[in-house]
Amino acid sequence: MTKTNEGTTDEIESTSGTGVAVRGNDIDTDQIIPARFMKVVTFDGLGQFSFFDQRFTDEDEQKDHPFNRDQHRNASVLVVNANFGCGSSREHAPQALARWGIDAIVGESFAEIFAGNCLALGIPTVTADAETVGELQAFAESNPDAEIEVDVANETVRYGDREVEVNVDDAQRKALVEGIWDTTALMKSNEKAVAETAEKLPYVES
Repeated sequence: MTKTNEGTTDEIESTSGTGVAVRGNDIDTDQIIPARFMKVVTFDGLGQFSFFDQRFTDEDEQKDHPFNRDQHRNASVLVVNANFGCGSSREHAPQALARWGIDAIVGESFAEIFAGNCLALGIPTVTADAETVGELQAFAESNPDAEIEVDVANETVRYGDREVEVNVDDAQRKALVEGIWDTTALMKSNEKAVAETAEKLPYVES
């Protein structure tokens, strides 16, 4: 349902894929991507370090974590609980999840800055009540090959034979559906207009 709109960035009306549930409240950005992996020059390659300390022991042995399970290896819809992404404002956290392959996150609630950083990458962060999220987590765990559709435009999530209502922040929904979420790409696609505006500003030297 994503398409390219000339003069803007991709319009994201909906996204779909298999799901992976990461349970627990107050999962902070340091759990999502430990600070020692923030020394990278680019964000490329960050995906493999997602939830690293939750996935591996100090001896690099695998723990039982959803991101380590083969059945969730290609999942793109992450289902979480309350206050996900709290802690520091590091943009490395959503960057790591995006490079792991996560395209949308459904949760009870999100830290505001984390949600904003996700939006800058075109990742919807949609919310639902605890019961709805719990049922969706159980579905993702029991049906790792089943598709979950996150409909941003209509504020619904569809899975199995169910369709449930979710909430998408108004500003986030407008930015995603209208394709104006990537401000850098938006400026690059309108270089002429940006240059013309800059010429009119008295404090910008040509």
